Amino acid sequence: MDFSLTHLVYKNNLLGGEPIVEDRRGKGEDCLERIEKKMIPEVATKEISSSPCPPPSSSNAQQQQIEVPVGGCHAQLLPRPCSSCFSGKCWIPEVENGRLMKDYLRGVIVDNSHGQASSFVLYLGAIVDNSSRIGKEESVAMKLALDDFYDKFNQSLILHIRDSQGEPIQAALQAEGTRSLAMDLINTQEVQAILGPRTWEETSLVAEVGSQNQIPILSFADTTPQWAAERWPFLLQASPNQFKQMNAIAAIVQSWEWRRVTVIYEDRDSSATRVLPHLSNALREVGVEISQLLALPPFASSLLSRELEKLKEGQGRVFVVHLSLGLAERLFEMAKREKMMGNDYVWITTDPITSLVHAMNASTISKMEGILGVKSYFPETGDRFLDFHHRFYDRFSSEHPKEDNHEPDIFAAQAYDAAWTMALAMRESNKGGQLLLEKVVLSDFNGIGGKVEFIDNKLVPVNIFQIVNVVGRSYRELGFWSDGQGFSVNLNENATYNSSMKALGRVFWPGGPWNTPRGWTLPTSANPLRIGVPVQTSFKEYVNVEYDPLEDNTSYTGFAIDVFKETLEQLPFYLSYNFFPFNGRYNDLVEQIHLKNFDAVVGAVTLVSGRYQHAEFTHPYTESGLVMIVPVISKTSNRAWLFMKPFTMAMWLLIGAINVYNGFVIWLLERNNCPELKGSVINQMGMLIWLAFNTLFSINALVIMQTYTANLTSMLTVQHLGPTVTDIETLKNSNAIIGHCSGSFLSKYLVDVLDFNHDNIRTFNSTKDYADALQNREIAAAFLEVPLANLFLAKYCKGFTMAGPTYKVGGLGFAFPRGSPLLPSITEALLKVSESGRLRELENNMIASAKCQDVETDKETPSLSPNSFLVLFIMSGGTSTLALLVYILRVDRSIFRHRIMWRIMKAAMRHWRSQNRIFSRRVSNVAENPSNSSNTLDPQNRV
Repeated sequence: MDFSLTHLVYKNNLLGGEPIVEDRRGKGEDCLERIEKKMIPEVATKEISSSPCPPPSSSNAQQQQIEVPVGGCHAQLLPRPCSSCFSGKCWIPEVENGRLMKDYLRGVIVDNSHGQASSFVLYLGAIVDNSSRIGKEESVAMKLALDDFYDKFNQSLILHIRDSQGEPIQAALQAEGTRSLAMDLINTQEVQAILGPRTWEETSLVAEVGSQNQIPILSFADTTPQWAAERWPFLLQASPNQFKQMNAIAAIVQSWEWRRVTVIYEDRDSSATRVLPHLSNALREVGVEISQLLALPPFASSLLSRELEKLKEGQGRVFVVHLSLGLAERLFEMAKREKMMGNDYVWITTDPITSLVHAMNASTISKMEGILGVKSYFPETGDRFLDFHHRFYDRFSSEHPKEDNHEPDIFAAQAYDAAWTMALAMRESNKGGQLLLEKVVLSDFNGIGGKVEFIDNKLVPVNIFQIVNVVGRSYRELGFWSDGQGFSVNLNENATYNSSMKALGRVFWPGGPWNTPRGWTLPTSANPLRIGVPVQTSFKEYVNVEYDPLEDNTSYTGFAIDVFKETLEQLPFYLSYNFFPFNGRYNDLVEQIHLKNFDAVVGAVTLVSGRYQHAEFTHPYTESGLVMIVPVISKTSNRAWLFMKPFTMAMWLLIGAINVYNGFVIWLLERNNCPELKGSVINQMGMLIWLAFNTLFSINALVIMQTYTANLTSMLTVQHLGPTVTDIETLKNSNAIIGHCSGSFLSKYLVDVLDFNHDNIRTFNSTKDYADALQNREIAAAFLEVPLANLFLAKYCKGFTMAGPTYKVGGLGFAFPRGSPLLPSITEALLKVSESGRLRELENNMIASAKCQDVETDKETPSLSPNSFLVLFIMSGGTSTLALLVYILRVDRSIFRHRIMWRIMKAAMRHWRSQNRIFSRRVSNVAENPSNSSNTLDPQNRV
């Protein structure tokens, strides 16, 4: 091309009061376009060449004319034809009716070799904050992009830049407060698209105007809400989001094993609030907790000083800083003054600060010595970037000579790519609106700042970040972090990746490079640990809090307190602390740690998952598990047959068999030599049984008899007790009432896990309440954790027992804030107490101090009652009764026989007596009558 264009600043009165900065600069050959003020007083010019241009033709001198060396003209596109066209030059009337005609700027640029029109001059708007370093870089980079676009495509594209001055209200309104900057660009300058602004507050205001007028807005804000695309369809995000950067920060924190961090962010920037959830999630995934979120206002030095003093008084020493450059500079200057840039302190800065470290002066950088920074990476190699770097340096130093550093960074590269993207789209679609938006969304190329591709109206995110370390008055590049791969010293094909940042080599920390900061400081007597202790406890042996109003002093005693004190003695450092009573539930007590009211909790606190959202716990210092406590009853349900219990049925059968066998052998051997063993079969069977019984008293039988006697004696004199309920299914099926400690987690556990009815659950505040409720059958069972159950049974050693399986729960431990740097040391010290045997000794002392209290749970007494021998009495009495019956029967038979004999004898005697009386009478008759007698006695006188 053989022409050159100048920077023209048209005065306000020429275009109706609106200033236009014309940002075209062509590279012509041997031509100087000079428009002198005496020729057209309203126009100011700037020279860019030293070769004079030929004077205008005298034939056209009747009008004020400017030679626009464009190589030709296209009369149909001008308000009126050119006055003259010759030799590839066009003389254009400059003033019509005293006014510069803006349409002339839409003149056609024609290639000399073909003489064809390429396109109209297009208009592009931009809103930047020229008061900031980022805004200055964006302005220069966009101008360079349009220069390069003009050189490549011979296309004029006018850039109108508006300065928001960093204020959202200023971004929306002009000085007179009547029109927004966006409306000015759209309505007055007739721009087809707008680049910027940088902050979301400004972007949201401009996006509303852009969508109403169907003007694409290519914003530099690095975070855009998900709903923005639906509400403002013409809004595009030209800066990749920084969400992946939060993963890089989390990886750094994890590498050095810091457990808690403090995040400092700028209060006015709403984009920070969208970044914070991603940072929190990234830290949580690596086991790190945000201990504090500190929001700083943009301008409040006094407040900044007070907040830093509060941070200094705390324990945390790892700070993640997400601020604008100006506020960050004030922060580190004040931190240096407060001696917070020394040993044990860690400062990690995000991209908005780290990417501009090179632009800071040496004095500011020296106050930031030792910080780690994360910034977006873009390749600073290749001819294209080197050319951009050289031209940017020259132009930036020319326009902003007061800046200390003139080199470009990622923000300049992003602005360059955004302007180039929009220019390409506008070249393909000069109609603007929806068609232009579609062309922009379809962009896909490698720009100065990296890949340019839009997904869901957003530039693809950056996956590689650079890690830098400020040293002295400069900084050094430690290496890189790549998403999904980790840390590496370089990015070439032979790069080695590691999950730990330690692979990048030594880091110069605040205070020196020798020792890695531990990221926290010990509590001091001026700022001791605040430890919460529960007041409402069912087992005073574990924790007992008593207040003495006379002494105005609160005492803290119990097993848990003793274990905690023993643990602190095992620490390699002194830990200052104070106990504070808490009157509430255990869940509420643990939540106080999350609310920053306590730094720890000591007591019978069970480790359950629901409490981990508020705190973390040490290793359990007691046995874990949940058991069921129930009353006991005698296991001997049928005491009448108790005499059979010493031997099993098999033993009884064996004894009987061997005795019969022994009796048979004796009978067989002795029956021929012993007359008593002979006789009828019944007689011999009786003798056999008798002999079998006699063998019980043999020598070997005495052992069995003694064992039987001892076992039976034990059963008769020692109570064998058993639980009233053996499993929870029995409780649930009978709809029984159960109990547990008030204020514990067990209510939810019994309902959700063990499936009890909530209406059947009662809570109790003391061990005596438990014992009374169980004894009086108010509850069928009580559920206690194993260590508490052991203590309960030690105190009530009679009448209650454990029943059923042990349900696994977390055990008892001490609670600390999530990510507390003290937690590993406390846990290690607690394990030392356990391994030394001191923990078992403390537990035994606690259980021994619980004196057994006798609770009578049933009406049975240890004395033996007739029930224990009922069957024996029945057998004995039955045997005697049977013998008596046999005897009676036998006696009756004998008496019957004797009675018959007696009757016979009596009959005989009566007969004899009767006959005797007859004989006597006859004798007496003879005496009285001898003749008759003789006759009677004479045998011959008988017939």
